[in-house]
Parts: sequence; C-alpha cells; structure tokens
Amino acid sequence: MEEYGSIKEKEEGLEPYLSPLGAWSLAVGTAIGWGSFVFSSNMYLSEAGPMGSALGMLAGMVIMLFISRNYHYLMNRYPAAGGVYTYVKKIFGYDRAFLSFWFLGLAYLSMLWANATSVPLFFRSFFGDVFRVGYLYTIFNYEIYLGELLLTMGVILLTGLLCMKRERHAVRLMALLVLVFVVGISVCFITAVMKRDLGANPIEPAFIQDKDALSQVIGIALISPWAFIGFENISHSAREFAFDRKKSFLVLGAAVVTTTLLYIFVTTLSVTAFPPEYGSWVEYLKDLNNIEGLKGMPAFYAAGYYLGDAGIYLLAASLLALVVTSLIGNTVALSRLFYHVAKDEVLPDRYAELNRRRNPERAVELIMIMSLPIPLLGRTAVGWIVDVTVISAIIVYGLVSAAAYTLAREEGRHLERFTGAMGMAVMILFAILQLFPELYNFDTLETETYFLITIWSVCGFLFLRNVLHRDYARNFGRSVVAWIALMAIITFMSLSWMRHMNQNYVDESVNNIRSFYKGNGPSESYVMGEDAYLNKVKKGVIENSMHNNSLVLLLILFALGMFFSNYTIVQRRSEETEAELGYTKALAFKDAMTGVKSKLAYAEMTHRMDQMILDKTAGQFAVVACDVNGLKHINDTYGHKAGDEYIRSASRLICEFFKHSPVFRTGGDEFVAVLEGHDYANRQAIIEEMDKRVESNIASGGVVVSARFADFDTENDKYYHDVFERADALMYVRKKQLKGLGAKTRE
Repeated sequence: MEEYGSIKEKEEGLEPYLSPLGAWSLAVGTAIGWGSFVFSSNMYLSEAGPMGSALGMLAGMVIMLFISRNYHYLMNRYPAAGGVYTYVKKIFGYDRAFLSFWFLGLAYLSMLWANATSVPLFFRSFFGDVFRVGYLYTIFNYEIYLGELLLTMGVILLTGLLCMKRERHAVRLMALLVLVFVVGISVCFITAVMKRDLGANPIEPAFIQDKDALSQVIGIALISPWAFIGFENISHSAREFAFDRKKSFLVLGAAVVTTTLLYIFVTTLSVTAFPPEYGSWVEYLKDLNNIEGLKGMPAFYAAGYYLGDAGIYLLAASLLALVVTSLIGNTVALSRLFYHVAKDEVLPDRYAELNRRRNPERAVELIMIMSLPIPLLGRTAVGWIVDVTVISAIIVYGLVSAAAYTLAREEGRHLERFTGAMGMAVMILFAILQLFPELYNFDTLETETYFLITIWSVCGFLFLRNVLHRDYARNFGRSVVAWIALMAIITFMSLSWMRHMNQNYVDESVNNIRSFYKGNGPSESYVMGEDAYLNKVKKGVIENSMHNNSLVLLLILFALGMFFSNYTIVQRRSEETEAELGYTKALAFKDAMTGVKSKLAYAEMTHRMDQMILDKTAGQFAVVACDVNGLKHINDTYGHKAGDEYIRSASRLICEFFKHSPVFRTGGDEFVAVLEGHDYANRQAIIEEMDKRVESNIASGGVVVSARFADFDTENDKYYHDVFERADALMYVRKKQLKGLGAKTRE
C-alpha cells in the first residue's frame, strides 16, 4: 500500500509524467554543473593527480551506490515530494525532519546560485566582456558589473518561469541537454585518449608526488558527497514517476555511474595536454591563476589541442548544457521540497498550492525571491556558500541512511539494513574528517565556510521558533535530539572557524616577521625598531584571537539562548496541552445530565482497579449497584423531560447517602458507587438509612432507587467485575422487593 507524504496529498497532488530517461536526466543534470569543469582542475588534480582523482571518484561512486539503495528503499515506501524530509519525518519525527529540510534546502539553493552566477563567467570566457559593463562595486575582491548582474538575474527569472509554466517542457529540454554534455564530454575524452595513446604515453605523474597515494584517494572520496549531491533529486519527484518505482534503483545507479565517469573524463582530459611552455601538467595547474581565457581552463585547452575549434565548441556546448540542466534540476527539486514542507506548515500554506498544470508555482516563486539578491554578493561569496554543500550532503545522506537502517531493522530487510549501516558509518567518518581535517591533512573547506555554516545553523533556530509559533498541530518540539544536533553543529563549526582564523593570522604574522628580517617589511616597521615591531605583532595576534574568541562565544551564547527560548515555547505549549486535555477529560468524565461521573470515567476506574487487584495493592472497598425504579412508567406517562428530572432526583438521592464516595452513572437509569474510607466503614448503616427513605418515597410518590452492595474479597476476587456482579445480583433482588411494596401500596 502506498504511503502519501501528507493527508493533503491524497486530495491534490503532483501528476505522473517522468519517464525513466527523464528521471535519469534529472538526477545526472542536477548532480553535475559548472564546478565539474572548474573544481576538477583546482581541487581534484591539485590534491590527488589524475590517478588519485579517478580512484577517489570510483570509491565515492561505491559509497553513493549504498546511498542510492537507501533512497530506493525509502522512495518506494514513502513516495512523496519531500524526499528525505518525508523519510525522516515518518521514521524519526518532525524535529529531525526539519534538520534535513534546513540543510538540504541550503544545498540545492547554493548549487542553483553557483550555476546562475557562473553564466557571466561563461560569457567572459567565450564572448569577452560583452556583459561586463556598468561597474558598480567590488565585494570580496570580486567586481560587480550591472550587465553581468542583469544577466544573472535574467537567467534566474527565465529558469523560474520555465519551471512554473512549462515544467514538463523544461524536463524534456533537460533530457536533451544531458545527452548533449554526456556525448560532448565523452567524445572529447575518447579522442584525447586515442590520439595521446595513454598505453604508450601515460600521464605523469599519476599522483601528487609529495603526498601518500592512499591519502590522496581517500581525500577525493571524502568530498564525494559534494560531487554527487543532487542525484537524489528524483526522490522529490517519486510521485510523478510514469514508471514502476521499483526501477528507481536502476535509475539512481545509472545516474551515479554516469556522473562518476563524466567527472573522471573531465579530470583526465584536463591533463592529457598542456601548453608547451610548461614542463608538466603540475606546473600548468599551479600557474592557472595567472592565465586568462580558455587557456586557463585545462579541459578546453586539451579539447582544442586534439580537436581544434570543433573540440572547444563541443565542450562549450557541454558546459552551457551543464549549467542549464543544473539550474532546472535544482529548481525542480527545491520546488517539490518547499511544496511538501508547506503542507506541514513549515512554510506558509500558499507555497503548497498547485497551478492548473499541477505545478508548485508558488514554491518556484519563493525560489526566485530568495535567489534574485544573491548575485549582489559576488562570485566569491557564492563560492563559500557552495562549500557548505559538503556538510549539508553529509548530514542529509547520514539521515537517509539512518532512516533506511531503522525501517529495515523493523521490517526485517537485511540488505537495506546493511546499506543503511554502511551509509551511516561512512557519513559519520566524513563528518569527523571535515570537522577535524588535521587528522588526515586534507582540508576541503574555506575558513569562511565554517562561519557560514554556523550562521545558517543559528538561523535554523530562529526559523524553528517561527515554525513552533505556527505549529497548531503540535508536530514539532516533541524531541530535542535535532536541536542538540543543531547546537553541536554550531559549536563545532564556530570553533573550527575560530581555529582557522587564529591560525591564518598567526601564519600571516610569521610571514611578516620573516619579511622584516629579510628586509622586505614595511618601512614603518624599521622606524619602530625590532622590539617594538615584534611587540606590535604579538599584540595583534592576541587581539585578533580575543576578537575571534569573543565572536564565537557570542554566537554560541545566542544559539543557546534560542535553544532554551524554543524549549520554553515547547514547555509552555505542553502545559497548555495538558490543561486542555485536563479540561477535556473533566468534561468527558462528567455526566452532563446528573453531574456525577460518566460512563467513560467508570471504565477508566474499573481498569485502574483491575490493575491494583492484579498488583495486590487494592485496599478494602465495596461496590454499590443502584437502579432507578419506575423510569419507564414516568417516560410513558409524563414524557422524557419528566423522566430526565426523575433520573436527576435519583442521582441526588444516591449522592446524599454516599457523600464520601465517587458515584458513576453507567447507563440510562443505572448508577454505581465505589465505597472506601468512611462510607465503606458505615456501608451497612448507610444502606439501611437509604432503604427507609426509598420505602417512604414509595408511599409519598418520591423517587425510588434499588441499591445493594458487595465487598471486595481479597482471596477470591480477581477482577473488579467480580465484586460488581455480586452487588448487581443483590440489587435485582432488592428491585423485586420494592416492586412488591409498590403494588401493596397501590392496593
């Protein structure tokens, strides 16, 4: 039986339209973007060489196949637009689901922003400065031009409008463009391999020579979540598959293998040829920052070297296709994610609306609103944001693996239990190495990235506060595990940022001191003299450290404040819920007509008494069974209104005699009293007094109640009902006696 993401999705939802080819294209097109060309040059090759990069990517591919299996399992179990958010919500609850949404949303947004802001770079590389007009300002050493700003914003708007109004056409376009860059990159790579004849002329060096080969492979595998994030895009479109979801692992697996091969092709292509003025590809890559134009893009230089202008055009078309598919793919994924969380009121309800084409148009609008200001920050800041994807991917894939493991353990699925455990173990290891890169001497994150992750996590607490205020269904706040995890991320990331900042400043200070002694220091340092200058440098190190430490302390304290503030909201809400439940219970446990305890309260009492008898903690008690005589005659003669008043009179009579005991109305004219304490000690006398009153009422026309009691026998009674049955039997004997007295009175 299929599970839906929410009740609303049963009423209105996304319509199936994705073919296996469309789903594969969505996965591959989202996973690969501008960075597959640039990042492979300045990170993969510089850190591990062509062989280390290839082996590292293959290791990453194996890891991602485990993750693919976990997604396949959960996708078939919970085929909803929320993807990992839905899986975690169903298995671990809303709070941990919020954590997955918060970081997955950032990952998709950062990739969208990275590819949108790469469009001006593409035009610079192939068309010169045609859009580089109208200089505005410089931010983080990146120049902002009005022409490029408008170009980037236009690309964001065009992508959004395409996905809002013609989404199915957008995905078809995406499938075509994925085929373009798969063919384009493959043709360039195969041509380079054939013309270079790698068997006879291998690429040297295969690894970076001053580092251990194994550490290089592990280092590349370590960033595999960054390289593949986005391939799981189709989990958000599982409801839109026009094919059997049981085939989803084949689609995901094919996407992972395709992505891996393309990364390896681009990386290897980049070092098959280099300009003649360099002695090796290593020298060439080290000098990339000083090279302009296509010559500064190794993959394009190699394509041009082997295929001439045709190779450059082919690779340029591939690069543009990569950018467009990433824009479309991330917009589609984000729109489904936002659409689904809006159904759970994490986002406002309007973002859960679908247009007449069954597209989440409002969710796409939100994506555009969030994206349009980003180009104002410049490409440098966007690069820092993209680095956050590494941590986001580790968190998301870790949660998916944990969800698959937990569900598989409950359902007895051994394969998924294994893949879930493997995914969790690897992601925990990756997280440790990212937080403490000195353990393996492989630092993949910029210093600023640690700060951005900290700020984003703090914003998570602020956003969660807003969610808690709007959470009328009380779904969130039931578990603080996710809050503790968010607090841990803030603490570790802020401390890592502080450590990096302090170390960077110390390194800069040491370099300044070296320059001073070499005679290359600033002129004012020599005027100050050696001791004064060294004291100034030392003071600067101390002040910088205090400044960074104070900022981190403030961030942690603020996050703690938000943690406890949110916790206070949950506690207050819990108290209100308890009060509401208490009030509701009081209403439910009170008989509306008579004011005594209701039948529901009686059922709860009997259950409690049974448990006490079972535990041998029940004390002495007696049960009084009462029945109102003559009710049918009153109803038939005077009407039900008179009958109701007769019942109320009977209730008042019973309560008058059993003042210290709970009285229950268990039926239309049936009452039960449970005697303890004073009433139990005087039960016989009370019953005798009650009998006198009732017999007097027969003569005067007052209310008549038959009542008898039975004592709890600790040796023989195993249940409360045993006591009641004896009392009830005695009550019916009394009822016959009173009927006889009534008949004599009428005679």
